[in-house]
Amino acid sequence: MLKRAVWQGLVAGLAGAAVMTAAEKLEQRVTGRPDSYVPARVLARLTGMPEAPTRQPRWRNLAMHYGQGALVGVLRSTMAQVGLRGVWASSMFTAARLTSDQILENATGVGAPPQTWPRSELAVDVLHKSIYGFVTGAVADTLAARDGAGPGQRHAAMRPGRHSDVGPLPRSAAHAVRARRG
Repeated sequence: MLKRAVWQGLVAGLAGAAVMTAAEKLEQRVTGRPDSYVPARVLARLTGMPEAPTRQPRWRNLAMHYGQGALVGVLRSTMAQVGLRGVWASSMFTAARLTSDQILENATGVGAPPQTWPRSELAVDVLHKSIYGFVTGAVADTLAARDGAGPGQRHAAMRPGRHSDVGPLPRSAAHAVRARRG
C-alpha cells in the first residue's frame, strides 16, 4: 500500500498543483494581484540558497510550488488508500495543506501567521489551497479506487457509523489489498 500511496500521491499532488497554479494565474489576471515570491523565499531559506531582495527567480517559485504540492499529495493518497475518500477527506486534507504552508513560511521567517493577514489575501490563499486540495483528492481517490475499498471502507461496510459493539476488521481483512497487490 505504501508504494502505491507514494507514486499515486506524487501524481495527484502534481495535478493539484498544476490546476491551482492555473487558477492563480487566472485570478491574477482578473484581480491584478501581483505574483507572490513567498514560495521562492521559503525554498531559499530551506536550502541556504542566496536570497534576492525583491523579485525571486521564477524557477524557485515553481520548484517550491510543485515540489511541496507533490510531497503533500502523498498524505492525501495515503488517506485514499486507507479509505478516507470524497469531499470530507478533501476538506480535511485542505486544512493539512494550509497548515504545511504556514509551518514552512513561519519557521523560515518568510511569512506571518494567517490571522495577521488582510482578509482579502487570506480568502485568496484559502481559495487556491482548496482548489489544490480538492483536485489532489479527486485524483488520489480515483487512483486508489482502482485498488478497491480501503480498510476503513471495509470496516464501515460491516455496519455504517461508529459503534462500540463493532470491533475492528480481522488483521487479514485489514491488509487484504496489500497482500493481493503488493
